Amino acid sequence: MRVTVFGATGGIGRLVVQQLLDQGHHVTALTRTAGKLNLTHPHLDLITGQLSDRTAVQQAVAGADAVISALGPSLRRSTTGTQLTDGTRTIVEAMDQAKVTRFIGLATPSLADPRDKPHWKHKVLPVMAKLAFPNALAELTGMTRAVTGSDLDYTIARITNPTDKPATGRIRSGFLGHDQVGSAMSRADIAAFLVSQLTDTRYQRAMPAISN
Repeated sequence: MRVTVFGATGGIGRLVVQQLLDQGHHVTALTRTAGKLNLTHPHLDLITGQLSDRTAVQQAVAGADAVISALGPSLRRSTTGTQLTDGTRTIVEAMDQAKVTRFIGLATPSLADPRDKPHWKHKVLPVMAKLAFPNALAELTGMTRAVTGSDLDYTIARITNPTDKPATGRIRSGFLGHDQVGSAMSRADIAAFLVSQLTDTRYQRAMPAISN
């Protein structure tokens, strides 16, 4: 399968790229700086460009069977702007033009899925995030709406507490107030879940919460 990865140089994105290559997929990754991914592979194509560069984004998406976005906002309070929201809109537009329909990405349980039942995370997490990381929450909200408001066949995995612990292979997924999903999850297992959604149809046009 040909998969385009955005956010490929981040903690989760690097693992997504490596797992895709290990499974025999062909990967195209958009990176802001040439060489930052520091990975070479015969099935890896790197395109240098910003999310704001529509031509680069279109080039990255062209010919893909699916797109995996490991993009996430900065947690620095000094960060401002809507670069990721705008960039996600550009990705959605490029996918529409290229007739690529499968999108797999990340968000937070601060944002609800219609399948959720009432849960403490719906009350606590948005308040905490708005106080501690207001721009990050705004970006995640904008990114998510750009995708869910489109016609894409999306799966957006909601994560709470990513860690650098080794992969466990134990992944819980589901909807708040309905399924037993915790908070902490290793980045390696998050990456594994994202890659698994290339062939898993349970969460089409849904935002499952995931944990270890």
